[in-house]
Amino acid sequence: MTVQLTDDEWRKKLSPEQYNVLREKGTEAPFTGHLLNEKGTGDFVCAACGNVVFKSDTKYESTTPGLIGWPAFSDVARSDAVSLVSDSSFGMERTEVNCNNCGGHLGHFFDDPSSPNGKHYCINSASLDFKDKSKE
Repeated sequence: MTVQLTDDEWRKKLSPEQYNVLREKGTEAPFTGHLLNEKGTGDFVCAACGNVVFKSDTKYESTTPGLIGWPAFSDVARSDAVSLVSDSSFGMERTEVNCNNCGGHLGHFFDDPSSPNGKHYCINSASLDFKDKSKE
């Protein structure tokens, strides 16, 4: 990780919802995220540090029950953009997706037969910003 801030610095930098998701591993309610229906062409970056973590051409709409309601990506922007970590919280076995630059919690990774490649990065909108390439 290259970006390391104190807890107070993160609280000042992030909104309360972003702090909850990125630093406390929270999850936004399904169908509430501002990027759920984003269809533009560009980069999805970590809201905490600006690291490009996903590209718009890998965003898709999952049809798998339980995975609908959050932005879904079939792949990461670069192989070193995120780290995958075992997560056994809430009595479930999942794989957590973290920003590899600042350690921020982005969401979870699942298998998904409705994905173009069977991979599903289920990501909280609160953990991301969108950089629209068509407006540059």
